[in-house]
Amino acid sequence: MLDTLDSHILHALHVAPRAPFRLVGEVVGASEQTVARRYRTMRRAGTVRVVGLVNPAVQGLVASVVRISLRPDRIDACAEALTRLPEVSFANISFGGSEIVCSMATPHEGRMPEVLRQLSRTPGVLEIDTRMSLHTYSPPGADWGRLGPSLPEEAVESLREHHPRTTPQGLPVEPHEEDAALLAALAEDGRASQATLADRTGWTTGRVARRLEALERSGTLFYDVDLALEKLGYPFSAALWLNTSPARLHETGSALAALPRVVFASATSGAQNLMAIVMCTDAADFYDWLSRRLATVPEVTGYTVSVRLRTLKQAASLVYQGRLVAPPR
Repeated sequence: MLDTLDSHILHALHVAPRAPFRLVGEVVGASEQTVARRYRTMRRAGTVRVVGLVNPAVQGLVASVVRISLRPDRIDACAEALTRLPEVSFANISFGGSEIVCSMATPHEGRMPEVLRQLSRTPGVLEIDTRMSLHTYSPPGADWGRLGPSLPEEAVESLREHHPRTTPQGLPVEPHEEDAALLAALAEDGRASQATLADRTGWTTGRVARRLEALERSGTLFYDVDLALEKLGYPFSAALWLNTSPARLHETGSALAALPRVVFASATSGAQNLMAIVMCTDAADFYDWLSRRLATVPEVTGYTVSVRLRTLKQAASLVYQGRLVAPPR
């Protein structure tokens, strides 16, 4: 479990992923040096990672969640193959060892991704169920109190005022070829300083600043805060696939996203029209959530559950308003 200061630092980064340690220190009540040291310790421990990512819509892609049913005796071979695929951004083995749930960016104009063709030919694969994420109800960083001690609202407003997230204007655009080094550096460390980025690109810091602003403003570049929530005391993770009527879809999805323990909720294509990711302390806590929390959501007409057994890959990514967002590990 993280202490209050670590939790406040993570909350601050969710609000403003590239906020300077000086500003974070001001809002959390610690020195710049202490904040930097705490962040680097959590980063080395795998608790947090800030990355800069390119909007998949630039390549005409959307985020999809894929459920792969397979023979249990083939799970290890398929898992190894999946983790090597660059198209796969995260992958979990579900409890029982007969299903892998993963996320990937796929075309939406009718082309079957080659990666799915490859998977369908993999020995032991019984069924592939691909679902497009249509709308996300839970924005990143919302209600941090679900995860740990949160900052007071005035601190959150100060972060937003001094380091606001850029609101994309228009459609994202294809990055320039010369942006490759900049984007590669941000994919490794979304908090890399402008001086570090200048060194990686061979540009001046002024040029780095201008290009970052242009890429952010166009919606081409965004920042994701990737957390290992088991280190915050929530080692039990489950994906829920739920049904509701089209007339109640938005109401039900919004109510689902507002529940404690829910860290992601999305409308999807497929046999069920809602998906949620829930983080709990153990199976008993999850049962309590199902019987007491989910029961309050209107018009849920059915659901199935995929309990995470172990994580295969964690690199970034479900969709939030057209942008990739990391699901919890």
